[in-house]
Amino acid sequence: MDLLMHFTCLLPFVCLLIYTPLMPCPPSTTVGRPFLCEREREIERMEKSGTPRVAIIGGGISGLAAAKELRWLEPVLFEATDSIGGVWRHCCFRSTRLQTPRPDYEFSDYQWADRNDPTFPTHTEILEYLHGYATHFDLWRFIKLETKVVEIRFVGHGGTKTGFTDLWGDEGRPIADGPAWEVGVVTPRSNTVQWCKFEFVVMCIGKYGDVPNMPTFPRGKGPETFLGKVMHSLDYCMLDDEAAKSLMKGKKVVIIGYKKSAIDLAVECAEANHGGDGKPCTMVIRTLHWTVPSYSISGLPFFLFFSTRLSQFLHERPNQGLFRSLACHLLSPLRRGVSRFIESYLTWKLPLEKYGLKPTHPFVEDYASCQMAILPENFFAEADEGRIAFKRSSRWCFWESGVVLDDDTKLEADVVLLATGFDGKQKLKSVLPEPFRGLIVDSSGVMPLYRGTIHPLIPHMAFVGYVESVSNLHTSELRCKWLGRLLRGHFKLPGTEAMFRQTGAEIEVMKRTTRFYRRHCISTFSINHSDDMCEEMGWSSWRKRSWLAELFTAYNNQDYKDDESQ
Repeated sequence: MDLLMHFTCLLPFVCLLIYTPLMPCPPSTTVGRPFLCEREREIERMEKSGTPRVAIIGGGISGLAAAKELRWLEPVLFEATDSIGGVWRHCCFRSTRLQTPRPDYEFSDYQWADRNDPTFPTHTEILEYLHGYATHFDLWRFIKLETKVVEIRFVGHGGTKTGFTDLWGDEGRPIADGPAWEVGVVTPRSNTVQWCKFEFVVMCIGKYGDVPNMPTFPRGKGPETFLGKVMHSLDYCMLDDEAAKSLMKGKKVVIIGYKKSAIDLAVECAEANHGGDGKPCTMVIRTLHWTVPSYSISGLPFFLFFSTRLSQFLHERPNQGLFRSLACHLLSPLRRGVSRFIESYLTWKLPLEKYGLKPTHPFVEDYASCQMAILPENFFAEADEGRIAFKRSSRWCFWESGVVLDDDTKLEADVVLLATGFDGKQKLKSVLPEPFRGLIVDSSGVMPLYRGTIHPLIPHMAFVGYVESVSNLHTSELRCKWLGRLLRGHFKLPGTEAMFRQTGAEIEVMKRTTRFYRRHCISTFSINHSDDMCEEMGWSSWRKRSWLAELFTAYNNQDYKDDESQ
């Protein structure tokens, strides 16, 4: 790939990066108050001592993991809301639970107290776990709640203002020698934007929450036509239990979507409508996805099929070479056989054909795009009782009394709930300056992040939480460990062109594996992805104690504990 081709299209934007004078920090406030650059004295001390100034934006699992791994730099963590937890605090319903067992969703150095509990934890239990993690590692001293980042400015350092060079950052150095970014924040105490300067910024604002993905409609067929109530799942999350029940009790509810949020909403609506005056809710489904009733298939642990080194040997990986490519081709019947075995089991176990919910694409495509959902125990039980109905439609619009499907079927509704997801990339674009705003996604619609963390054309900034796998906590924590060692100078990044080749190879693998590749999910080659990161950090890539364990047991965060000997 010719690096010049990447830069040519960016030349008009580069001209926009003119010098902006650095603004001083405003006066400090008392400790524990929302951030108003109260750490001015600390920053002055850091300047004198030579300690770089690092900002972390977002207080979810990625932000907390970044704060822990970078605590030697005394970072400032900006959290827009009044609590840490990210989506687990602000985008959950009453019934929301984790979709993986506890041992698969824990930090490598902070285990669940009840990790052998077979139940999937509720969102409340997860929040308690995250608060315990922050307290255990004394992260609260870095966290500034109710401090919303509204704008970020690139100010560069020295004579270079763009960062578009053969080496990422300042001549390949991840941390700039002087201020590279200005971060503007507002707090409830002041609507004035307060600015502070940092040598490095870690973006952890996530792909979910804050910015709803709203469908568009032809003129006269949007929600303004509907006489009932329209609400996105993000707004529903903000309701308390009584308000949520009141919204749906005795009402004709239509739910748009068929992913995890839509399924949870349908169950809550059905439960609210138990009794004589209850009414069924209807799910309008555009794209079907495979769902599973539990974390086992025909009595076998689910990890045996996709999360061991042996099982992932069946799947293509980036830069795998001629021998691996030939092996993948020869093993393709076995790979398809595993997917069909799971499909057959799910079709037998669940009433998918009865309700017209059996997808036509292979199960592996949903797994490879991180779209497999664990069903609530009573989902189909509520459907069998008539409290959840299903309608397929590739498109839909509003009319005054409900929604109209693509076959002109009219569904009457009092409430329409939009479980249409979130626009996480728009969240990033809203705070990043040009031309970086235009670089967030490539022509494939995917963020080209090297090791899921570094954008080759955005200097002195990292992104954590934008690559998905079966356990996003594991994915984020390992990348924070990798980032911490990068900033310590334990290894150097390859050139910009080499990083683009790596991200391009990953995207091509995802394209060949699933039609839903834009989610940037690495589930089918996650172990190989981790191997590459371990090798860059100077760790052994094989983390188990025996070759049998390497082949047949699942990898999780406990396999990536810091090895001080390495």
